Amino acid sequence: MELGIKNKVALIAGASQGIGRATALTFAAEGAHLALCARNRTALDAVADEARERFNVSVYVEPVDVEETDALQAFVSHAANELGRVDICVPNAGGPPAKPFLETTIEDWERAWHLNLRSAIVLAQAVLPGMVERRWGRIVTLTSYTVKQPVPELVLSNTIRAGILGLVRSLAGQFGKDGITVNNVGPGFTETARSRQLLEQRAQSRGLPFDQVRHELEREIPIGRMASPEEVAGTIVWLASELAASITGQTVLVDGGSYKGT
Repeated sequence: MELGIKNKVALIAGASQGIGRATALTFAAEGAHLALCARNRTALDAVADEARERFNVSVYVEPVDVEETDALQAFVSHAANELGRVDICVPNAGGPPAKPFLETTIEDWERAWHLNLRSAIVLAQAVLPGMVERRWGRIVTLTSYTVKQPVPELVLSNTIRAGILGLVRSLAGQFGKDGITVNNVGPGFTETARSRQLLEQRAQSRGLPFDQVRHELEREIPIGRMASPEEVAGTIVWLASELAASITGQTVLVDGGSYKGT
């Protein structure tokens, strides 16, 4: 199936592991060139080498902490200079810590805002002018199914990431006329280090074996398992494709049916 993104340039934040890594390689498999950032240069280089060797695409990498606005803006500028432009942008960052509300601090809230919402705003402001000029662009944010169905111990993520939905709807309404779509993907529990960490915390707090807590979680997921990073990546890439050109302002959950709403 032709997705219409061959030779497009896809910028992916948090691309060194997990869903970000899978997203980078899935774009590369479709012939898109890559601009990748994360904090770990060694892990980034490994993803870039794999993309080049397997799919013969161009890759620009830069170690960046998405909480650092100047560095993030500079990365977008460098990527556009190296690869010619940025057609597709996937804001992505690790989730804030799992804490009960009364154990959170103002510093926790400040960091969650910088990590998960402010970074998406900075990236959108940096890539949109070029997309408007070319009259084509895709922004696909990556959050969590908790934006629709909060998880009790994830109050920081539940709150801050919900703000992404307002950003997505606002940008979709403003820039649709310019050939730009803006959507959000909300994974449920996925086979990543982040999910394992959350389950380990649950197991520890309840004094139960990890495998028991994992089994209990998977029984609550209608498909009976966690998603793979590649399944989430496939949704992101599809939303960036020409096939999804009429879809904008939406949140697509990749949660195995965990969301109980309509």
